[in-house]
Amino acid sequence: MSTCNNMNAHWLSADKDPMGQAIYDYYQTGRAEKLRVFSSQFDEDELPVSGLFRTFEQMPPLEQTALRMAQGKILDVGAGSGCHSWALKGLGKESVAIDISPLSVEVMQKRGLNAHLANVFDERFAGQFDTILMLMNGSGIIGKLKNMPAFFTRVRQLLAPGGCILMDSSDLRYLYEEEDGSYMIDLAANYYGEVDFQMQYGKTKGESFDWLYIDFDTLSAYASQYGFRTEKVQEGRHYDYLARLTYMSKDA
Repeated sequence: MSTCNNMNAHWLSADKDPMGQAIYDYYQTGRAEKLRVFSSQFDEDELPVSGLFRTFEQMPPLEQTALRMAQGKILDVGAGSGCHSWALKGLGKESVAIDISPLSVEVMQKRGLNAHLANVFDERFAGQFDTILMLMNGSGIIGKLKNMPAFFTRVRQLLAPGGCILMDSSDLRYLYEEEDGSYMIDLAANYYGEVDFQMQYGKTKGESFDWLYIDFDTLSAYASQYGFRTEKVQEGRHYDYLARLTYMSKDA
């Protein structure tokens, strides 16, 4: 889960940035308090802070595949501690890492990464990239299905001709599976992959934010409307997948 997860805020303030504070503390001391995760749809959970500093060898296969596939000028969106950009550096690749958390960006810069305080949805951030990396449930930053048009319009501005997005996500349909293999999904309700989260680290509690888990077919349907060809590169062990979305034409 990245910290670049708000379409409206340009960046976070320190008193509303629990993940950034956790990342900063862990970088400074090698220890961190519990990073708590709340949701109206799920029970309280905990995000292990040490996992935000995972090495390439510790990453799940989907992330390893994405990092191997990334090429050219690479944009690492919602980079957090910079673990993906750090791994890319180890693979001999260069990347630009962005996040809306000032504390996270400070840590990445101290790690020697090319990191910037920026929101991918903010048009003041510009550039032309061959690969846009959106990992650790990277579709989440889109927030809701209604934001898909704005998302694809924006990333088309950032991609070089023929460039691609490497994005992982999960299909939450399994949460609604019945014993007979059918699915009890209320089609009149909001899309089942739209969830909300809120984090707390010590006394620092962030604002609630929207997060989107999207199934591959729905992702493909939206992407095709904006000139992208979508390919399911790899499936994970728990309804997750890695997709490559290739931008075909500026005139699409």
